[in-house]
Amino acid sequence: MKHFLKVFAGLAGVAILAGCSSRVGGSYSVKAFAPNNPAAVRVKVSTSTQNIYVLEGDRLLMAVQGCVGANGATGSGSYRIMEKIKNKRRVSQPDAGYPMAYWCAWKSAYGFHEGFVHPRPRTHGCIRMHKEAAARFYALVRIGTPVSIASSQPEDGKYGHFVRKLDQSRDPDPPRAVMMSESWFRDPAGPLLVRQ
Repeated sequence: MKHFLKVFAGLAGVAILAGCSSRVGGSYSVKAFAPNNPAAVRVKVSTSTQNIYVLEGDRLLMAVQGCVGANGATGSGSYRIMEKIKNKRRVSQPDAGYPMAYWCAWKSAYGFHEGFVHPRPRTHGCIRMHKEAAARFYALVRIGTPVSIASSQPEDGKYGHFVRKLDQSRDPDPPRAVMMSESWFRDPAGPLLVRQ
């Protein structure tokens, strides 16, 4: 019973801060709970819903919308986080230097990172998240964290209604000078993870 109350309280907090299923533009508030055992954290991605779930056992730590690869480019399978680089920038053309903050790779050249989130799959294979989500995701995972990517996940039915939908498809790029500045990689205000 005590475990159920903890899970329920955590989900209620996610729902309140996530605003359930409302669709928003650039402003996005995310709450992520600190794990009790970081070694037990795992990530599940549903490419059909573009939802990202970070779990510790059956405890939901964070549920957010991402943006996956167009035409199935993200793929599916079981992986592990193999690289983390907070201040990563794109090295290939076009747009070399473009920030890909909070990079967490699950396979070579494929990673979770900050970037515009669209309501439909749009990337070349990476999974983009709003900066608020990407910073917290980066704090939750570590090298070796398991990642499961599939068309759908059981969590879609269990936690999908907690995911606040995001549409940044019409948001303009910030000025180039701002994106190229080191201040771009500054963490969002406040604690990234909260204790439950």
